[in-house]
Amino acid sequence: MNDERLTVAPTADDTDGPPPEPDRPEPPESAPGRKRRGPGPFTLLVLPALVTVTGVAAFLALGGLPDPWPDDSDAKPSTGADVDPSYVPWLRKAASACTVLEPSVLAAQIDQLSGWSDDSDALSGQKGIAAFTDSEWRTWGKDDDGNGHASPRDPADAIMALGRRDCSLAKKVTELRTEGRVNGDLVELTLAAYAAGPDAVTEAGRVPAETKTYLDEVQALVPRYEALDREDSGGAGGPAGALLTAPVSPLTITSPFGSREHPLTGVTKLHTGVDFAAPQGAQVVAARRGRVVFAALTTAYGNRIVIDHGTIQGKRVETTYSHLSALGVAVGQSVEAGAPVGRVGSTGLSTGPHLHFEVILDGYYTDPRPWVVPNGV
Repeated sequence: MNDERLTVAPTADDTDGPPPEPDRPEPPESAPGRKRRGPGPFTLLVLPALVTVTGVAAFLALGGLPDPWPDDSDAKPSTGADVDPSYVPWLRKAASACTVLEPSVLAAQIDQLSGWSDDSDALSGQKGIAAFTDSEWRTWGKDDDGNGHASPRDPADAIMALGRRDCSLAKKVTELRTEGRVNGDLVELTLAAYAAGPDAVTEAGRVPAETKTYLDEVQALVPRYEALDREDSGGAGGPAGALLTAPVSPLTITSPFGSREHPLTGVTKLHTGVDFAAPQGAQVVAARRGRVVFAALTTAYGNRIVIDHGTIQGKRVETTYSHLSALGVAVGQSVEAGAPVGRVGSTGLSTGPHLHFEVILDGYYTDPRPWVVPNGV
C-alpha cells in the first residue's frame, strides 16, 4: 500500500471543514469573603453515591450516548482474528482462483506460517507474511497490486502468490485422486502437498503422517477466519467475494491504480484510483451504503463526491467519484449501495468522459480492483 493521504479539497477554495470551536471562558475567581465550612459526612459519603446511582440509571434508561456514525456491523466481514482489512479483498481474490481453496484456509495458513508478521527468518531465508524463500518467489511471485515491484514483503503480492501456489498444488492432488492414486479430502491433501511436496503425498497415497502436525495447526486456525468465506451482502450488491458494488457498468479500466505519467501535466506520480471508461452522462452509483461527506467542484478532480462507509475491521473505508458532469447528492445525505449519486463527465483535469474511482482505507489510497470484484477487473 502507499503512503499518500487523501486530500478531499486540493485547493483552498475547496476546503470545507467544521467551524472552529469557540473559546471557553475561564472560570471566575472566587470572591474574597467569609471562610466557608467544609461539607459534612452526609455530603461527602451519601449524596455522591445517590447522585451516581440516579445518573447511571437515567443514562441506561435512555439507551446511553447515541453513536453519531455507528459501525456497519451487517456490512463488514467480521472475523474472529485481527486481520488487516486491506488484506481481505486479496485473500478473497487469491482463493477465487480455484474451487478447492477458501479464504479462511489461506488466512489460517498465513497465520500458521508467520502470525501475519512480515519479519524475515534469517536462518531459513523466508520473507514476508507468506514465508517465501527467494527461489520460491521466483516461481510464484508477481506484482499483483501494480505498485511497480513484486516483493514477498508486499502483503498483496504475497497473498496472491500463496494462492497461486496452493491452487497449483490443489490441481495436482485433484488429478491424483481422480486417477485413484491418492485418497482423502482435497483441502487436506493440498495442505499436505504444501508441507511435504506432491511426491510425498503420491508415495503415501494419502496425507503423509509427517504432515499431520502442520495440518492440525492450520485446521485449528480456520474457524477464526470462516467469516471471510461468506458472501458479504451488507447492501453492497456486488458478486460473491466483492466488498463493493460496481460504481459504473460495465467495468472497463482505461488507467489502473499505480505510478503513471499524468496525460495532461506530464508529472509521474501515484494514480490514486482506477479510471473506468464510460460515456458522457452515464449513471454513477454508490459502491456501498454510507454517508456523503464531500460533494463539490474541485480544480483537479472536477465534480467530486466522497462517501464514508463506516468501518471494516476497525478501519474507516471511503470511496470517491470524480470528473462527474453532475452531482446527484449533497453533503450529509445517506445513500444505499447502488443508489445514483451523479453522472459521468470530464470536469477538472480530464482528457475525456470517464469515472475516476478511489478506495481510501484509514486515509490511505488502496487499489480498488480487488474490492470491487473477486477476480479483478
